[in-house]
This record gives sequence, C-alpha cells and structure tokens, in this order.
Amino acid sequence: MTGLTLYDRCAQDAAASVIAVYSTSFALATRLLGPRVRTHVRSVYALVRVADEIVDGAAAHEGVPAPEQRTLLDEFEAETFTAIERGFSTNLIVHAFALAARECGIGSDLIRPFFASMRTDLDTTRHDAASHEEYVYGSAEVVGLMCLQVFVNAGRRTPIDPAPALVEGARRLGAAFQDVNFLRDLADDRGRLGRDYLGIDGDTGAAPVTRATVLDRIDADLDVAAAAIGQLPADCRRAVTTAHGLFAELAHRLREDDGGARVSVPAPVKATIAAKALVGLPPHRSRS
Repeated sequence: MTGLTLYDRCAQDAAASVIAVYSTSFALATRLLGPRVRTHVRSVYALVRVADEIVDGAAAHEGVPAPEQRTLLDEFEAETFTAIERGFSTNLIVHAFALAARECGIGSDLIRPFFASMRTDLDTTRHDAASHEEYVYGSAEVVGLMCLQVFVNAGRRTPIDPAPALVEGARRLGAAFQDVNFLRDLADDRGRLGRDYLGIDGDTGAAPVTRATVLDRIDADLDVAAAAIGQLPADCRRAVTTAHGLFAELAHRLREDDGGARVSVPAPVKATIAAKALVGLPPHRSRS
C-alpha cells in the first residue's frame, strides 16, 4: 500500500480514533455497521466532532477568544470544500470526510447548514422554538442525512437520492439524539457555557416548554425513526437499531431522573441493547 491509497487509509484510521475516544455509544454502534459503510460513517462523525471542539471544547478550554474560534471554524469549513473539490487535504480528518463526501454525494446542502449551526454557538445563548428548530436541523438532522447518504451510496458508482421515508427517519433520529443530549447536558450548558438550547421553564410568551414536553417530542421522533429503520440497507440496520435503542434508553432514564448525576446507560444495558439488535429484533417504540 503506497501513495494516495496509503494516505487515504491513514486519514480514515485517524477518523476512527476520534469516535473511539469521544463516544463509546457511537463507537459501539458503528462496530455493528457493515464494512461497506463503517469507515465513511466514522469519517463523518470525526469531522463533526472536530468542528464541535472548535466552538465548545478544546479551543474554548484553551482560552481561544470567540472571534478566533469563528476564524478557525471558517477555515475548517473552507478546507472541507477545498478537499472535496481537490481530493486531498493535509488535515487527515478533513481528507477522510472528503473521501466519504465524494463517493456518497454529501454536498453543500448538508455541509453548509452544519457549519452555520456551529457558528450559532459563538453568539447565541438562548433559543426560542424557531431558532431551536433551525439549530437542530443544522447540528444534528443534517448529520443523520450525511450518514444516510453513506448508507445508500457507499460502493455505488453514481450516488442516488434516498427514499423520502428514509430522509424523514434520518432527520427525526438526529433531532431525537440532539434533544436527548440537550437534556443530559442542561446544567453544564447553562452553567459552563451560559446557553439554553431548550428554553425549559422560560418566559417565551408561547406554550411552556418543560422536560416532559421535550421528552414527548423525543419519543415521537424516535417512533418515526423506528418505522424507517427496516427500510435501510441490511448492513446498516443493526447499528442504527442499536443507536436508536441507546438513546431511547437514555430518554426513558431522563424521565425518571431526580436531577442528580448526568444520566448514562450502564455498560451491561448497552450490551443487551446491542445483542438484541444483532439477532434482528426491531427497535422498540416509546414507553412513555
């Protein structure tokens, strides 16, 4: 293995290491993906993770000012588009993502909304219903749609458009994942970052938002996603069912949360959820 092939492999291995370090749940789910799609999904996650670190994580902890974070994010986005056009980047994570995007038809219609939502984190501290919807679309739903492009198109000579039911399922699953994370991180987002993504118990002048209404929305999104999973290619269903099950379990535990430690799924429960997906059991509908 030499030349570009070796570089491609190195970039994809770097992307795989990102998901292994940052998310045990998604790392578990991606191990259940077929080899046709696994590498590209990891590459999508890695790009998303690095962008998030620019606006929420390592850069902020290092004390990088918000204007410089914006510059870094702009440069990261520009390098992503350049790499897709050129077929090469000196940034290994960007290079890996560009390989996925070029093969699977991940275009600017999905990439630009993602970076737009990341920029929102630099200047918006409180969201209402409309801005929450826009933010979740860019930060989570389009990530689900990127993964769907991989599921449908990895290995194809020419990308095709996914079926509308799969598009809706991917969007709703991404939205559910994001709202679960917002609830899990509510105290930290408010305390450390000074942000409120959900507007829970706020005076919005509209219908009040509560933990219960957010969890009802999550359950509804998970139910729509569950109905679409069976239409995915066979080598993707077990992994997506596992991810769905992990977040459904988190949503269930959030309903029972007493406001203590950050809610998580114990390792034995994760293993049980994955085992059920492995033997082909369908995703469960909401228990609320």
